[in-house]
Amino acid sequence: MLLASIAIVAGLAVLLWSAGKFVDGSAGLAKHFGLSPLLIGMLIIGFGTSAPEIIVSIFAALQDNSGIALGNAYGSNIANIALVLGLTAVFSPIAVRSDIIRRELPILLGLTFFASWQLLDLNVSKDDAFSLLGLFILLMGWSIWTGLKGGSDNLAAEYSEQINSEESSVKTNLIWLLAGLALLVASSRILVWGAVEIATQFGVSDTIIGLTIIALGTSLPELASSLMAVKKGEHEMALGNVIGSNMFNTLAVVGIAGTIQPMVVESSFFYRDVLIMVGTSIALFVFCIGIKGPGRLNRLEGGILVLGYLLYTWYLIQSSFIS
Repeated sequence: MLLASIAIVAGLAVLLWSAGKFVDGSAGLAKHFGLSPLLIGMLIIGFGTSAPEIIVSIFAALQDNSGIALGNAYGSNIANIALVLGLTAVFSPIAVRSDIIRRELPILLGLTFFASWQLLDLNVSKDDAFSLLGLFILLMGWSIWTGLKGGSDNLAAEYSEQINSEESSVKTNLIWLLAGLALLVASSRILVWGAVEIATQFGVSDTIIGLTIIALGTSLPELASSLMAVKKGEHEMALGNVIGSNMFNTLAVVGIAGTIQPMVVESSFFYRDVLIMVGTSIALFVFCIGIKGPGRLNRLEGGILVLGYLLYTWYLIQSSFIS
């Protein structure tokens, strides 16, 4: 029990640190080879902040712990919106002026509906997984086209300011990329092992562990980057990172895990967790789309999201760990 707890804490710490170094190295190399700041931000940073979820879910699927894989992906989506953006908005209301963000919001909502529809039969088959990966490829194509097009969008300006302020040599960036990737893999294996051991000791499903401990832990990069972004007044970046991360989770994380091992879930997962993911995505869309002008996630709306996340997590804990 003690060893498993240490594995979770140490695994998460190394996972988050190595993810940051992986992003730094990748972004630095991409900049060296002439990629635009917007393309680096939407692809490299977007992928990097979801790297913990991707690696954890791959190892969970390889070890036949599909509950951790799916719970991690969808639990992180819930945490990213309700906790990360909610808490960020409480500190500083998030204004939405970027046309790119306004186009991504309905795409994210549509992908969430599609992924939820796939789970109506309580199963993510290999066909489902490949369709998610197909959509992911299309999304990446659109992101590349948007990034190459560039323009004067607010999101592009914020990414440019962040990336152009960071300078490192090619050798340093390559070392951090490789070292970060290696530590991501090692720490993910340790984390999944510890999570499975804890679930076994408490007699709860690995899905609950994925939805709580692992989902919250792997969402910490988004929380840190979002709080730092709004502190600098980069509201679009805070929102863009979360939207990009949720798209990666929904398509790539679940898609890759599903191709490795088809996933079967209990009905409670669909009617509780999947519907909550849909609800938070709808709330984000309504708050931020801005029908008659710029959208805005204010402090009250952020507080509602945070409160909802705390109640949801409390319910999971008291119903699964205590009863």
